[in-house]
Amino acid sequence: MTVTSAPALRAARGLADLDDTEFGARLLASAPVHQGRGHGVLRAWAAAAAEFGAALPSAPPPAARVVEREGGLALGMLARYRSRPATVELYTDAIAAAEDLVERLGWRALYPAGSVRAAALAHEAVHEQLHHGGGKAELRRAVGHLVLSCGRLRVYGYVAGAEEIAAHAYAARAAGLGRSPLLLAEALAATTAPPLPAGAEAPRAPHARRKK
Repeated sequence: MTVTSAPALRAARGLADLDDTEFGARLLASAPVHQGRGHGVLRAWAAAAAEFGAALPSAPPPAARVVEREGGLALGMLARYRSRPATVELYTDAIAAAEDLVERLGWRALYPAGSVRAAALAHEAVHEQLHHGGGKAELRRAVGHLVLSCGRLRVYGYVAGAEEIAAHAYAARAAGLGRSPLLLAEALAATTAPPLPAGAEAPRAPHARRKK
């Protein structure tokens, strides 16, 4: 069900007042493993992951087979990378809804026409690159979640969600976006869900996601 009420659109438009690091911190906070971590820590990790992603060298389009299908709004995602077999799934209903929402919110300067699809492909290219290359270790060092220090030995831990934030930051640069795709994902989630019963948990924002 799509919510098109004026209050819903105003609430979505107001999300632009938050910075992209906040959306990254929210993404990290949605992972159960991060429950109990301070918001400041999550913001620092989100900022570091975004900086890493924005600085990645330009990646070629995904070598994986690209398949377009419906169902992204129901699943809560714009795209998904599967490594077995190597496939990028683009959810055309979610991408079309995101493009329509950009128009309704007056965000075309932030998300040029056609940029949602381009950003989704760029996002998945990063997942593909990190899956097959050594970038995951570099991302861990960049995020800086130190779990062991002994003399010169430094071991950095995995931060759930950091790869997503890095991919979003890269996609924003590659597709020429004015803001992170995370802002649009949050706005889309806020305007494509029915009103919640009292005490119900809000749905997660659609993101490009990876599944093996």
